[in-house]
Amino acid sequence: MSMQAESWHAALHRLQREGLPHVLATQVTSAGSTPREPGARMVITADAVYDTLGGGTFEWQTIAAARRRLAGPDGECEAGMSLEAFSLGGRSGQCCGGFVNVLLEVFPGSTTTLAVFGAGHVGRELVRLAAPLPWRVRWHDSRADAFPAWASDQPRLACHPAPDPAEAVAALPPGVHALVLTHDHAEDRALVDALLARGDTASLGLIGSRSKWASFRARLREAGHGEEALAGVRCPIGTAAGRNQGEKRGGDKTPYAIAIAAIAELLPLIESPERGDQRGLDPAELRSMLTDEPHK
Repeated sequence: MSMQAESWHAALHRLQREGLPHVLATQVTSAGSTPREPGARMVITADAVYDTLGGGTFEWQTIAAARRRLAGPDGECEAGMSLEAFSLGGRSGQCCGGFVNVLLEVFPGSTTTLAVFGAGHVGRELVRLAAPLPWRVRWHDSRADAFPAWASDQPRLACHPAPDPAEAVAALPPGVHALVLTHDHAEDRALVDALLARGDTASLGLIGSRSKWASFRARLREAGHGEEALAGVRCPIGTAAGRNQGEKRGGDKTPYAIAIAAIAELLPLIESPERGDQRGLDPAELRSMLTDEPHK
């Protein structure tokens, strides 16, 4: 176990911003002699612990229970709440002799990663619009000075200067949703080529016109990419509804409008809920979990 100096509330704020899986453990009731009082909290991740519920076997058991929930029954963390009851003289083998109930709130973090290639006008609007969404965003540009100053304050956002398209694509996690919209057509094509070669992207969008895609498609077919893979590329981005209805691209072509359309196009492609129910525990729900005395 790695105990960190960071307080539970600082860790909770940081982990929520970064979209990383974690558990908030709160001592909600106690009876008899206990190490800490109701309201004591700690935050637990797969490899670190922030703050304490008093130490000893009881705390180790709390950490173990939290990490079982982070791992999930099928190896995937799921959002939810559970109540753990500890008899400090029985289950925990401590000499205090009291009883404690601990509420475990599991936050699975961001399960979706969006890779944006290009920090131009549309890229900037896309990243701004993605900020309230529970996605982790990896922002790439081959120009080291392309990222705006405000990017350092956006949660779940990491900026990556990426002069080598193949290297940038190789560093992505599997199942990423990728949007390619750089300042250079040759760079766009190299990125799409590398992303298709990976074969494990969840979705792939390319900014541009139909004529641009026709040219790219011919070159990518010559590079060995099959029709099924090429058919999965969305170009132009943000026109899924129009394509379904046989419409031509039109309307507002400002960077903000294109970014809104691209985000709207992505939303139905991301099937699983990101954060589950993180509204906090309703008082009535807590009363239904607890009796007048701690569970034994």
